[in-house]
Amino acid sequence: MEIYLDNSATTKPYQEVIDKVVYALNTDYANPSSIHRKGIEVEKNIKLIRQNISRSIGAKDKEIYFTSGGTESNNTIIRGVVSIHKKRKNHIISTTIEHPSVLNTLKDLEDDGCEVTYLKVDEHGRINLDELKEAIKPTTCLITIMHVNNEVGVVQPIQEIGKYLKSLSEKIYLHVDAVQSYSKINFKPSRYNIDFMSVSGHKFHGPKGIGFMYIKENNRLKPMLTGGGQEIGIRSGTENTPGVYGLGEAVKIINENLDKTIEKIAKLKNLLKDEIIKNIEGIKVNSSDDGVCHILNISFSGIKGEVLLHYLEQRGLYVSTGSACSSKKKGSHVLNEMKLTKDEIEGAIRFSLSDLNTEEEILETVKIVKESVTDLRSIIGRK
Repeated sequence: MEIYLDNSATTKPYQEVIDKVVYALNTDYANPSSIHRKGIEVEKNIKLIRQNISRSIGAKDKEIYFTSGGTESNNTIIRGVVSIHKKRKNHIISTTIEHPSVLNTLKDLEDDGCEVTYLKVDEHGRINLDELKEAIKPTTCLITIMHVNNEVGVVQPIQEIGKYLKSLSEKIYLHVDAVQSYSKINFKPSRYNIDFMSVSGHKFHGPKGIGFMYIKENNRLKPMLTGGGQEIGIRSGTENTPGVYGLGEAVKIINENLDKTIEKIAKLKNLLKDEIIKNIEGIKVNSSDDGVCHILNISFSGIKGEVLLHYLEQRGLYVSTGSACSSKKKGSHVLNEMKLTKDEIEGAIRFSLSDLNTEEEILETVKIVKESVTDLRSIIGRK
């Protein structure tokens, strides 16, 4: 039995998504910018997909822009906003536990003369809203904060942040990395006063290399890519038609019964947590009870997470030690900022679920993890 619990890194595409991608490659292969019938047909289908995506978040069609995924979206939004405002406002507020595509972008902007305030987090990974308010300056142009952390699943108070920013007389833009929250939390960016949002398709059973940005109407940013003027000039380049078709199908499927899907995943995650707590000693749960539905981070004392990961892999269970985008680096910056001990950081495993997982898989996972932890502790104890 193969059990895949690394869905925060990437998800398995739905079969319908694969079929749509193949259809685009085989049949709807024309360039949507072409003015002949085949090109016009593709352009029409992309327009319909854009409409469906916009409806899924309560947005307007013209507020949705296709990109290659989360990293490009984060870069385009952060750099694009700063580029327009940095002569008058060059201060950005973020957190110490952002995804590398945000942290490294901010570091680059600091080297270019911008000022960045990094908010600390508590032992659960949450920021303090009062500290955010105190960090705001007359030169603040942008607040960029991930909705859900990809390693521990903590949910940041985005709605409260948006509400506070709306009350200010001076405009400060709010960018939300929603890569781990889209399809896992049912929310609308307009109700949260979000100005910009990043989403990646392969996190909810779509293809890799495709995602979208939400840009609130009338918000401006400088494009990173210039060329033929596709995506209303914000993201030039021939559209990734197979990716867009696959993304559209994933959005359609995941939103058909979103609340029930979220409830199902949360039930499986809670079962996994409860059974691990009940059956395995010497653990620390690093994900808070009110975290997102699909991420569970647990430290196993006395064991290296990487060793346990490969031990589980041999038995057909696939998990992670943290972010796939920084998994080759030593230690988790997220767990370090949460003030975990060195042993707890080194022994951390991230289980991340999807709606394709089953209760049978969860119970088998607990059995495999228990046996593996017991074996490894026994081996270590004999040294």
